[in-house]
Amino acid sequence: MPRIPVVDQDECISCEVCVSICPEVFRMEGEEGGDHHHHKSFVYNPTGASEEKIEQARQPVSTGNKAKPVLRK
Repeated sequence: MPRIPVVDQDECISCEVCVSICPEVFRMEGEEGGDHHHHKSFVYNPTGASEEKIEQARQPVSTGNKAKPVLRK
């Protein structure tokens, strides 16, 4: 059974790294228009990319923040 990505909304810092690396899976809330820099990322297509690519999007951000998408079974 493949693991399913989940974004912890309490830990997301809206850096958009996961969206930049894996836009097939992640989006920012309010992306369709307006300023979304204060919005959180979310998973809109959990099977839209390989687990390897999703794993790349999970790498910690350069700020040292621990926030990253979680893969769950």
